[in-house]
Amino acid sequence: VEVKIEVVIPEKERSKEELSPNGKASPLIYKVNGTARHYHLEEHPIASNPYHNPKDVVEASVCHVKDLENGQMREVDLGCGKALLIKESGEFHAMGHKCPHYGAPLVKGVLSKGRVRCPWHGACFNISTGDIEDFPGLDSLPRFQVKIEKEKVYIRASKQALQTQRRTKMMAKCISLSNYNLSSTNVLIIGAGAAGLVCAETLRQEGFSDRIVMCTMDRHLPYDRPKLSKSMDSHPEQITLRPKEFFRTYDIEVLTEMQVAAVDVKNKTAVFKDGFKMEYNKLLIATGSTPKALSCKGKEVENVFNIRTPEDANRVVKLATSKNVVIVGASFLGMEVAAYLADKAHSVSLVELEEVPFKKFFGERVGRAVMKMFESNRVKFYMQTEVSELREQEGKLKEVVLKSGKVLRADVCVVGVGAVPATGFLKQSGINIDSKGFIVVNKMMQTNIPGVFAAGDAVTFPLALRNNKKVNVPHWQMAHMHGRIAALNMLAHGTELSTVPYLWTAMFGKSIRYAGHGEGFDDVVIQGDLDDLKFVAFYTKSDEVVAVASMNYDPIVSKVAEVLAAGRSIRKRDVE
Repeated sequence: VEVKIEVVIPEKERSKEELSPNGKASPLIYKVNGTARHYHLEEHPIASNPYHNPKDVVEASVCHVKDLENGQMREVDLGCGKALLIKESGEFHAMGHKCPHYGAPLVKGVLSKGRVRCPWHGACFNISTGDIEDFPGLDSLPRFQVKIEKEKVYIRASKQALQTQRRTKMMAKCISLSNYNLSSTNVLIIGAGAAGLVCAETLRQEGFSDRIVMCTMDRHLPYDRPKLSKSMDSHPEQITLRPKEFFRTYDIEVLTEMQVAAVDVKNKTAVFKDGFKMEYNKLLIATGSTPKALSCKGKEVENVFNIRTPEDANRVVKLATSKNVVIVGASFLGMEVAAYLADKAHSVSLVELEEVPFKKFFGERVGRAVMKMFESNRVKFYMQTEVSELREQEGKLKEVVLKSGKVLRADVCVVGVGAVPATGFLKQSGINIDSKGFIVVNKMMQTNIPGVFAAGDAVTFPLALRNNKKVNVPHWQMAHMHGRIAALNMLAHGTELSTVPYLWTAMFGKSIRYAGHGEGFDDVVIQGDLDDLKFVAFYTKSDEVVAVASMNYDPIVSKVAEVLAAGRSIRKRDVE
């Protein structure tokens, strides 16, 4: 059944804000409780039966009603695929059993107050709807029907959903794109990382059906950037977050290799480097960061890389195979690259100014345990020194000279010494930027300019977890959530950011998971065995746990994240 409804609002009730950028009133806006919303109702057909094809349906008895206690989860087999069965508050729920992000088994995750949190990377799913509520990842989980007959629990599910284990939320489309002026859009998103993509998808999920344009300096559609250092030989098409058809289907326009040179907030116009101008109604700035370069002598020689694109990562792997690699900076990127190349290169040397990797982030004891793991995998560390010169032979890198006087043979060098926010183009814009170059936003991702939002690595925002202290959290999960919050507030929902930061790093097939915000921690309480790399570390400030990290100790980090997300505090004595 296709239902078409046209809502006509009297002229006097339309505010200027609700006009399309080309000056024509959008027929898709109507008011709900005084809030402007865009809906394209054709996108929401009324379905009497969620399973259209009876041959695609399987129904199976999976357990007795007494087999599960409240608060328990079980992976159950329906013959042609598995589902996650959950019992909470006396009710049964069934949905996909694998996290759509990287396929983690959700039965090993954490069930708390109507949602399941992934044990690997912290994504959260509503057990009643299957909808994704915290990130990373883009898709939700399929939800299956549960019925109780004669004390037995039955699940009825689509075979296709059991096999795919993911569900893309229903989205609106843009109406009559042909009517639009090419140089104007309702929403302009600068940057096509996680924040930009989630913003565009959330707008469509919420029924917004006006024009959305994303622009990026990259030559690719949005891709899984963390894989650049964790899985370096991945090709762009293997790590793309959404295929080309997705952007076509939901009318999300992506302008690749397009750089914005300035933003004129008075005239609501973005000026591109090539002189092209685009008017907008709402703007999201999600430009991320720019890697810092080395400032030493010889920095322009060939085969010195910042890993910024899939091409950079692929080229490094090719050049490093059976050759000598020097990595400058024991950052997340530097350490992940070292781990990835350790069994491919002839030698891997890592140069770092600190005495221990990750000291400021994970603390000295965890840092030393990680360093030991790297050394046992043939990575050589040169600590408390830096690069003074890069020497070349026939234009290509040959040696890296350290300030300590040591000379390292090097065929390729990867630089991972941090990054700066990519906000230089905003200097004259009037948008509030702090002394370090970060865009300052509130809990709704709004800047000081009405209608201008910012998200991701380029912003500082109030973190609820740390009494609304302004922080910068340059991590993948947080960028997703920023994009979602920005989109909801473009639609005047008044939604505030309250997520718990969650991140992970992968090295030599092992992961360190981390939740919270440990900046300024004054003590670390460690349980487990650091030498055995099976531990949990609680980072405390005064008497309070502000962050947690673990290795081979799942799902402790997700458990702590759920406690902190509920607004409860954990005291130092609780973890000692």
